[in-house]
Amino acid sequence: MEKFLEFLPEGPIVAFTILLLVILTIPPIFEKLRLPGLVGLLVAGVVLGANGLGLLDAKSDSVKLLSDIGKIYLMFVAGLEIDLEQFRKERNRSLGFGLSTFLIPLIMGTIVGRIFGFGWNASILIGSLFASHTLLGYPIVNRLGLVGNNAVTATIGATIFTDISALLVLAICVSIHAGEFSVLNLIVRLTALGVYCLLVLFGLSWVGKEYFRRTGDEEGNQFLFVLLAVFLASVGAQLIQVEEIVGAFLAGLAVNSVVGQGPVKEKVEFVGSTLFIPCFFVGMGLLLNVPVFIETLKSDFPLTLAIVLGLIVSKFLAAWVIKWVYRYTWNETITMWSLSMPQVAATLAATLVGFQVGLLTEAVFNSVIVLMLVTSILGPILTARYAAKLPLPKSSLETDQNVIWWETQEAEPVEEEKSHRFTVVVPIYNPLTERYLIEMAALIVRHESGLIVPLAIAKAHLHMDEPQLNGAFRQSQQRLERALEVSREFTTEAKPEIRIDDDIAQGISRTAREQNANLIVMGWSKTTGLRARLFGNVIDSVFWSSHCPVAVMRLLDEPINIHRILVAVKDLTPQTVRTVRFAQLLADTNQGQVTLLHVCDRRTSSEQIADLESELSKVLSQNGPQVNSEVKIIRDDDVARMILRMAESFDMVVLRSIRRRTAGGLAVSDVTTQVIQHLTCSMVLFGEPHS
Repeated sequence: MEKFLEFLPEGPIVAFTILLLVILTIPPIFEKLRLPGLVGLLVAGVVLGANGLGLLDAKSDSVKLLSDIGKIYLMFVAGLEIDLEQFRKERNRSLGFGLSTFLIPLIMGTIVGRIFGFGWNASILIGSLFASHTLLGYPIVNRLGLVGNNAVTATIGATIFTDISALLVLAICVSIHAGEFSVLNLIVRLTALGVYCLLVLFGLSWVGKEYFRRTGDEEGNQFLFVLLAVFLASVGAQLIQVEEIVGAFLAGLAVNSVVGQGPVKEKVEFVGSTLFIPCFFVGMGLLLNVPVFIETLKSDFPLTLAIVLGLIVSKFLAAWVIKWVYRYTWNETITMWSLSMPQVAATLAATLVGFQVGLLTEAVFNSVIVLMLVTSILGPILTARYAAKLPLPKSSLETDQNVIWWETQEAEPVEEEKSHRFTVVVPIYNPLTERYLIEMAALIVRHESGLIVPLAIAKAHLHMDEPQLNGAFRQSQQRLERALEVSREFTTEAKPEIRIDDDIAQGISRTAREQNANLIVMGWSKTTGLRARLFGNVIDSVFWSSHCPVAVMRLLDEPINIHRILVAVKDLTPQTVRTVRFAQLLADTNQGQVTLLHVCDRRTSSEQIADLESELSKVLSQNGPQVNSEVKIIRDDDVARMILRMAESFDMVVLRSIRRRTAGGLAVSDVTTQVIQHLTCSMVLFGEPHS
C-alpha cells in the first residue's frame, strides 16, 4: 500500500476524487444490505483513514474544510426540513412532548455523566446529546398515510423544540468551557445569544422574502442567497462565541418559509445530500480511532451501555409521561418513542463539536457512534411495526368531497364562474400523439359542455422575420388544422392558438392562465439527455408553474376504447379525492368503471383496512359522477409490483404527481417512477396547483 501511495500525486484534488468515489459507490452497497447509507460512509472513513489504507487524512485542509461545510449543511437542512405547518397544527401537544422528550433525556444524560466521573458542564452536554432526535422514521409514517395522526404530528412538531434547545445547551456548555465561568458572563452570553436568535430567525426571514419577491424566477441567484444566508449565520454565531452549527440550524428555520417547497429548496438539499453531508460522515469515520474504539467497547463498556440504555429508557419515559397527559394509546405512545429515538444529525454534529473543543472524551465520542448505530436501526424497526397498527387520521374529507375535481384553491368570483366555460388547453407538437390527446380532451369537454384550446408554441427568435420562425408557423398551423378536424368529429368547439415564446413550458402555462383554463392535457415524454436530467423537461416545468390541474397522458389506444380505469391511492387527502374525481369523469365519458387500489403494509391490521375501505367507498359514492366502481386493498411490501400486476387487466392507470421539483425534474415517488417505466397500458399522471 505504501508503494501505491507513492504513485499518487499530492494535493487536495486526489482527496476530493476519493471522496466522490466513496459517496457514489458505498451508500448503495450498504442500502442493498438493508443498512443505512450513512453507516457505509462512516465505515468508508474508517477504512480510508489512518487506521486503514491511509488514503485520507482527517487533519488535511481539504478534508477538514469539506467536513466542516458538511457539518454546517447537515444542521441547516435539519432546520429546513422541519415542518412548521405541522408544528402549528398541534402546537400545544408539540410543545408538551418537546418539553418532555427534552428534559427527561437531559436529566438522564446528566446523571450518566456524573456517575462516570464527568464534571457538571460535560455531564449537561452529554444530557443535551440525549435530548435531540432525528426523524429517521418519517418516511415510514408518511408511506402509511399517518402524518396527520395527532401523535405523529406532535412528534414531528416536537423536533423543532428539542433541536433548538439542545443546540442552545451546547452553545452555553462550550462557552463556559472556553472561559472562566461567572454569573455575569453567563447572562451576557445568554443575552447575546437571544438577540442573535431573533436577528437570524426574523431578520433573515424578512430579508429572504423581500429578496425572493424582487428576484422572481431567478433561481440561480436565490440559490446563492440561501447559501450566503447559511454561512453568514454560521459566521455570526462564531462572532458571539457560539458554535456555527447553531447558526446553521437557525438559518434553516429562518429560510424555511421563504423557499417553501419550491425548486430552490430542492437544489439546496440536492447539493447538500449528494456532496457536503456525505463528506461530513466520511470525516466522522476518519476521526474514529479503531484501536481506541475497540478498547472503549472493552474497558469503557459500562459507559457505552449506560449511554445507549439511558437514551432508550429516557425517550420511552418521555413518551410514557405524554401518554397519560394526552390519553394516547400504547401504539401511539410506542410510535412517538420510536420516532424520537434515532440520534443522528444534531447528536453527531454536537458530539463532534464537544470532542474537538476537549469537553467530551474519545470514549464518549465512540459511545455516541455506537448509540447512533443502535438507535438508527432500532427506531425505524419499531416505527414500522407499531405505526402500522395506528388508525388512519380522520381528515377533513367531508368538507372537501364537495370540491369539483378541477377547482383550484383560489376560487373565482361568482360572476366570472357563471360566464366562464370549462376550458381545456392541449399543447400539440408530436403528430403521433396529437390525435389521441385531442380525442381525450374532446370527450372531457363534451362531458363538461366546454371548449378546447389546441395550442402550438413557436420558439422565439431574435428577428421576427427569421426563416426558421416562418417554418415553425407553417408547421404549427398544419397541426392546429388537424386538431380542428378531430374536434369537429366529436362535435366540440375548438379555439386554436399559436404562441411565440422563448420558453415552451412558460408559453403553455401563460396561455392556460390567459385562457383561464381548467385543465391542461399533455402528451407523455421520457426525461432523456443530460440537460433534461439536470434541469427537468417541459412536462416538469408545466407541472411546476401551472395555475390549474395538469393531466399528462400516455395513450396507447383510442380514448373511446378506454373503459376500465385503475386509480392507485396512497392516502386520504383532498388531492387524492380530486384525482379520484378526475378518474370518475374519464370513466363517465365512456360508460366505464373505476377501481381504487391501495397497497398497504403487510402488518396493517384488519381494522385499519376496514376503516380505509369504508372511507374510500364514501369518496366513490359521494358527489362525484356515478360510475361503476370498487375498492381493492391489498397487503404487500412491494407496492410498485402489485400496481403493475393489477394494471394488466385495465385499460388505463391514473397516478398522482406532486407539485415539487428536484434538480432532475418533477418529484414523483420511487413507486410511481417504477410503475411508469413498466406499465403496458395507457397512463395518466395527474397533478394540481399547490399539491
